[in-house]
Amino acid sequence: MFGYPGRVDKGYPVRRLGDVCTVERGGSPRPIANYTTNDPHGLNWIKIGDADTDRYITHTAEKIKPEGLSKTRQVYAGDLLLSNSMSFGRPYILKIDGCIHDGWLVLHFDKSEMDAIYLQTFLSLPDTFSAFSKMAEGAVVNNLNSAVVKELPVLVPSINEQKQYREIAEQSDKSKFVLSYINRNIKELIQCLQKKTQQSR
Repeated sequence: MFGYPGRVDKGYPVRRLGDVCTVERGGSPRPIANYTTNDPHGLNWIKIGDADTDRYITHTAEKIKPEGLSKTRQVYAGDLLLSNSMSFGRPYILKIDGCIHDGWLVLHFDKSEMDAIYLQTFLSLPDTFSAFSKMAEGAVVNNLNSAVVKELPVLVPSINEQKQYREIAEQSDKSKFVLSYINRNIKELIQCLQKKTQQSR
């Protein structure tokens, strides 16, 4: 729809990610075992395994005590997270407030200039992952740091065009959910019919 920097030029402006976002690294209170809690009022402790889908994080399996807040980084619903170690380069939109360890980068952006779904999709593209992979080369463990990530070229269509894309993406997400639900029900029906067939023999 918009092309990609250096490969498909459709005339859209290209800017550094660091020019359209503030990129900050998370932090972890240590030892973390001393800060985790079962208190429902604890702070959401966001990990890569908490991603519900390819796009959002809506809940966490763990929480940490408020005393750990000064040793980590607080993030908020609407922020975009980018994994920066191990399974690096995966972007997610937050639906919750919480705290992140140093395996995450948080991207803050002006919502009048950048749309979260547009930016999350751009950062999910194979071309972007390839760029991230080159950025992470040479490390013992592949990881991304904030200084390197800020250099990523990003296409910046007008906010109205980004919102048009958002409408398409949200409709696509709904269609995927419906198809997944139908597929799951069909599989359950087939299993039920197979069981009945076996019992009747």
